Order: sequence, then structure tokens, then C-alpha cells
Amino acid sequence: MKNLNLFSKLLLSYLIVILISLASVGFFSYRASSDELDQLVENQLSQVVGNAVHHTDLYIRAYERSMVSLLNSTDVKRFIDLPPEETGYPYYELRKSIREFSIEPAFIRNPEIANIFLLSFNENAIYFFNENANGSFSKEEIRGQLDFYKANTAEQGKLSVLNHSIQPAQQNQMLTLVRRIRGLSSTELKGILGIEMRAAELSELWKGIDLGKNGYFFIADAEGKYVYHPDKSRIGSEVPESIRGPVLEAKSAAFTGTIDGKDWELMSRTSNYGNWRLVVSMSVDELRKPSETIRTTTLIVGAFTLMLAIWLAVRFGRSITEPIRKLKSAMRQTEKGNWAMIPHPEHRDEIGELMIRYNLMVNRLSELVDKVYQAELRDQESRMERQKAELQSLQLQINPHFLYNTLETIVCYAVIRDSKEISEIVKALAYMLRYSVKTDLEEVTVANELKHVLYYLVVLQHRIGREFEADVAVHPDYLLRNMVRLTLQPLVENVFQHAFRDGVEDYHYIRIDAGEEGDTFWVSVEDNGAGMNAWKLQELRDRLDANRLADGNEESSSGAGGIGIMNVHRRIQMVFGVAYGLSIESEEDVGTKMTMRMPVSGALPPKRQPRTDR
Repeated sequence: MKNLNLFSKLLLSYLIVILISLASVGFFSYRASSDELDQLVENQLSQVVGNAVHHTDLYIRAYERSMVSLLNSTDVKRFIDLPPEETGYPYYELRKSIREFSIEPAFIRNPEIANIFLLSFNENAIYFFNENANGSFSKEEIRGQLDFYKANTAEQGKLSVLNHSIQPAQQNQMLTLVRRIRGLSSTELKGILGIEMRAAELSELWKGIDLGKNGYFFIADAEGKYVYHPDKSRIGSEVPESIRGPVLEAKSAAFTGTIDGKDWELMSRTSNYGNWRLVVSMSVDELRKPSETIRTTTLIVGAFTLMLAIWLAVRFGRSITEPIRKLKSAMRQTEKGNWAMIPHPEHRDEIGELMIRYNLMVNRLSELVDKVYQAELRDQESRMERQKAELQSLQLQINPHFLYNTLETIVCYAVIRDSKEISEIVKALAYMLRYSVKTDLEEVTVANELKHVLYYLVVLQHRIGREFEADVAVHPDYLLRNMVRLTLQPLVENVFQHAFRDGVEDYHYIRIDAGEEGDTFWVSVEDNGAGMNAWKLQELRDRLDANRLADGNEESSSGAGGIGIMNVHRRIQMVFGVAYGLSIESEEDVGTKMTMRMPVSGALPPKRQPRTDR
């Protein structure tokens, strides 16, 4: 794309923006609508299956109430207490009484009931069939039925719903509501009461629910077998393996499964009775049809919009590039030295204004370039001269060569006169002068500065008439670190001039230390002299923040050779930048600590924590 002309770039950029916009809007709108439809379908399925389960449970609960009337029947309880193999008058009397007063009213109220049966644990059984159906069972059959219902009912007497019938011909067509019951003689559960009803009756409950053209309900038991299905041939068979797991789990979310090679959206719920699952299924093709319609509409509208946008992009691109081509041609002539003028355009938009401004620029371009270039040269030269003057005024304020030669002559006379004090003073002063002659600022080590301070103390001891030593606490690792020349001795001299202004006492001390804090190397001079009060300390800090050289008559900060605290601070900044310099901490009648901060340079020694003791 870098080698394309402006028209091609504009057109390509517009196409990319348009395609991304259309694709993004189409994709996200389709995804959003599709997700909303999926959520709507899932909510609908959840409501449908929830209502179906609720109505089914109500349906079963109605039959449970019919069982309650039988449970409270004294004749039923007496039948449960009959002794084993009772076939005499008590058996037939109770059978007749139960039919007349309990069973026939139940058949009348609930014609859907196919049969009702009672089984006692003493192997007595009676069966009541609706619609004149009859059946008899042998002792072995009764015993088998009793064993089956004992194994599939709760010992606490809770209702169970089974897809099992006492009539082999009716298997997989009946739902059996069965529970254990007690007799009159004890509270133990000693019998089975069962009501069988046709499973097809459940479909009447769901006729008013719209599941689309192909949707349907089915019921599966805890073992994954069909209890009810619109296709009666499936009742009793296994639920397909592809959906069996989600059906038995009966989670709250819908899931997609394949049945007979077709995709279905399903949702499963567990009934409160019988531990069986009511499942609603709807065709995925029917559910996805609204989303497919949205996608098709989006593609058609997007294609039409894209063609219209391309046409507009071509016209707009040409309206921009044509004037620019004219401007480009004129600039090529300008490169050759021909200050070509561009005819004023007919339109007065930004590009037309640019062409007018170009014509004005061509007239003055040569003059302005020359003026700017000359101004830059003069400004750069002025800055260099100013900096050079500042450095020279700091380091070369006096010319010590003739003084140094004179001092050498004095040393010769002192040797001849055998005056050790004069010789010592002059040698120290000669070293200090020789040290100050050098003009390099940064290439000096901490050890050099300490040596310079040592000779200064030699001269000072002779001046004050008593010995005085400075406590040098600098770790050997920092002795070869670089610092600015002639910055340590002025700070030491400032201590004697201002901290010990009433004279040096035995308890006075000066401590010189150094260390690192991150990327900063610091050297400090600390004393226990007079210190400064708060307003004087703030005044001194304000002068340091001004970032300017000290005046020659600034007595409060002057040092040897006029290089005082202010000049030490400014010299450090001139070498290392305004982020560094001198900081001062002081407390009246306690002492003062002056710290020079410089960047860490050269080989880095092992890290050492800075000293914080006084």
C-alpha cells in the first residue's frame, strides 16, 4: 500500500472501512439477534416444560388424593391384616365392601383409571378392573408382583410412579401410581396399593401447548427408557444414546441433540413423582428459521450498501486527488527552481485554500529559509559563548601561575631558614593552587577532592592555631567515583566560616560521607555547629532553586576564591543537569548537613547502604 498513489489509497481505505463497518454491523447484529432468539427459545422451552411438569404433577396429585381415600378405608386396612392364604368368607366380604364403597366411586370420578389392586405382604391380593375387564393371577404371579413392587417402592410409604402394569398385555401403555400401606393392627407398612391409568391420557394435558410443526413431549424414566411417546412403538425402548445423558441430568439449560438423523432442541425436567423426566423437543430448523431470515436480509442490504458506498468513494476520492495532483506538479517545478504559480481553483474548500497559500509561500520561501538559518546559527553561537563564559568565570577567576611560582620561591627561603611551618603551609597552598589551575570539571575522583580538603585543613590549622581533623566516613568503594572539581573544599570552608563562627571548640566535628540511592551518587558534609533557623534555611533553599550563579558580593555563601555554596550547586547542575545539585538540611544549635547529588557513573561497586548516623 505504500507504493500506491493517493487515489488508490483513499479508495482502498474507504473500501476497508466500509467493509469492516458493514461486516461488523452485520455480524454483531446477527449474533446479537441470534443470541436473543436463542435465549427467547430457551426461555420459552423452560416455561413450556415447567408448565407441563406442573400440570402433570397436578394430574398425578389428583390420583394421589384418590389413593388417600383408599388409605383411610377401614376395610382396606382390615384386608391388609388378613392371615396368609385367606380365601374364606372374610376375604370375599372385604372384597365386596371395598368395591362398593371405595373402588366404584373412584372409577366413577376418574374414568381414566384402568384398574386398582391391593397386595398384602401375606400374599393376599384383590384386583378391580374398569370397563368390565377381568383378570386372575396364580400364587406365583402374585408373589412375583409383590416382589417387584417391594423393590420399586419407598419403605416410608412415599408415592412412586412406574411404567409397569400387572397385565402383561398392557405393558408400556400404563402409568402405575403405587405406594406401601399399613393395616389396623400395627403401624408397619404391610401392603401395596396401586392405581393404573393409561399413559396416553397425559397427551390431553399438553394439547394446548404450541411446539411448532414437529415439536412433541415425551417421558423417560430414571433408567433412560421411554415411558410415554407420541409414537407408541417407542414406549419401553431406550432413549437414543446421543441425548440420554442430558435427559437424565435434567439441567435447567436447553441442549441440542440428534434423533433419527435430525437436530432437535430439547429441555428436560424431573417430575416430583416417580423420578421420571418430562422432555420437550422442538426442531432446530424451525427454531433457526428467524435467524436465517435475518442473515439473508443482512447480506442483501449489506451488498446494496457496499455498491452505493463504492460509487460515492470513487467520486469523493477524485474530488480530493485532482487538485492535489495540480499542487504536486507545481511543487516539482519549484524543486527545479521555477517558482510556478497555481491557478486559483473554482471551489473554496480546504484544498483550494491550500493552493492559494502555496502561491503565497512560494513568494517568500527563499527569504524565510535564509532568515531562519541565520537566526539558528546566531542563537547556537550565543549559547556556546554564554556557557563557555560561565565555566571560565567559575574556574579561571584568577590566574594562579605567577602565584604558584612565587610560592615555590617562598618554599626555598623557608628551607634555607629552616622554618617547617612556612614550608608546610606553602606546600599545601601550592598544591591547592595547582589543583585549581586544571580546567576539567568532571574527571576528578572523590579521593582527589578529599586530598584537596586535607591540604586545606593543613593551612587552616596554622591559621586558627589548633589542630582539627575531619571525620572521613567514605567507604573505599566510592573513592574512585567521579565528581565535579572544587566542590567539596568550599563546603568544608563554609563550615568554619559560619557553623563555627565563634571559634572551633573541642566538641566540634565535621563528617564527610558518601553513598548511593538508586541511580544517584551523593557526597555529604555534616557538622554540629550553630545551624540555621527555619526562615534562613528557607531563604538559602530558595536561592538554590533559582539556578543561577552567586553574586560576587554574596557574603553569606562565599568560599575560597569566591566559589561558594551557590556556585557549587550551579557547577554540579552545569555538568550533570538540573535534576542534580546541592541540598541543605539544618537545625538551629544542632548542626547542618549539605549533600551533593550526582548521577552514578563509571564502574558500579557493590551496593552499600548510605550512613544515616550523625
